[in-house]
Amino acid sequence: MTDTSAPLPADMECADLEYKADPLEASFDTEAADADSSGASDQRISGLCSDVDSLKDQMVEISRAAARPMLAGGASEIKGLPVSDAARAFTEKYLRRGDHGGIELKSFSGASGPEGGFAVPQEIDALIGRTLHDISPIRAIATVVQTGSSGYRKLVTDGGTPSGWVSETAARPETDTPNFNEIAPPTGELYANPAASQTMLDDAAFDVEAWLADEIAREFARAEGAAFVGGSGVNQPLGFLNSTVTDEPDDQREFGTLEYLASGAAGGFAGSDGEDALVDLVHALKPAYRQGASFVMNSATLARIRKFKTADGAFLWQSSLAQGQPGTLLGYPVVEAEDMPDIAADSLSIAFGNFRAGYLIAERSATRILRDPFTNKPFVHFYATRRVGGQVMNSEAIKLMQFSAS
Repeated sequence: MTDTSAPLPADMECADLEYKADPLEASFDTEAADADSSGASDQRISGLCSDVDSLKDQMVEISRAAARPMLAGGASEIKGLPVSDAARAFTEKYLRRGDHGGIELKSFSGASGPEGGFAVPQEIDALIGRTLHDISPIRAIATVVQTGSSGYRKLVTDGGTPSGWVSETAARPETDTPNFNEIAPPTGELYANPAASQTMLDDAAFDVEAWLADEIAREFARAEGAAFVGGSGVNQPLGFLNSTVTDEPDDQREFGTLEYLASGAAGGFAGSDGEDALVDLVHALKPAYRQGASFVMNSATLARIRKFKTADGAFLWQSSLAQGQPGTLLGYPVVEAEDMPDIAADSLSIAFGNFRAGYLIAERSATRILRDPFTNKPFVHFYATRRVGGQVMNSEAIKLMQFSAS
């Protein structure tokens, strides 16, 4: 009869397990039955020991993983934006190590993915777009459309459809049809090329997503901010200051031509201050566009205007009492765009209008990135590009002030 409480032989021991034979063995009296039962128990114990050893290994690996610092790609959010598994894989594999195996990437080259670059995951691309909105002043007040191709066209009518009054039984004569004008914002490719050492990328404490999005956003904001104001329209947006300007009113000038009002003096305002000229600029804009309108000027021009006072000594500039709200000039907010020119003879230093209705920005929705670890070893360059275009959409919605006598 087998002793059910006997310890395991030395070659069959496993951690903290005691061999307990099946109680049914007590019903067997023959040695053969004892031998068979003992053999079956040995097999069960051997398999059980193997399972316990495997479980031990798993627990050790889990404890080690818990002791390691969390990688940036393991975060659940990037600056408040949720992060998907695809974005984490994109960061940890492609951005950090250049490994694009097993990652779903959109190639921009029919021949080879690495040469063409890859589309940035939605989370990082959204962060870039949001930062651009915060930094680029014109982007924040203009109309921005996302396009799926390099070309974008929009139809704009000048004036509405005429109407008329008739009696109940009178004939309905045909009314005139408004003119349709097509605009195609000039487009160029905006790029940034920040670099990081491979050592930084290997460091788990280095937040690749936040760094890359911030670097790209700042460079893009600087370049596009200048283009939206004074871009030439050749491989870049056409800035509103480079549009054709005239002193003709809305009902006389051609479509796409902006109206300017003279300040009254070359390189300055007429008289001791420019209150009258600024009031004229505001009311040159049609009332429908004044809702949502704002001034655009650089800091030097704003500093000069903030010193203007009315006849009773009150400042034209009114500081905001609400946190996060801008101050106002004649009741309208002021957007500081450093790419606007300083006050000088014949300069167009102040713009006023509803830029949401007046200026159009068209861009490809996806930013693409090419990882380049070869050009400048040991640094890894991240060549990021985005196609952006811009043009005046409604020339009646924006007015300019020219610092001239007439």
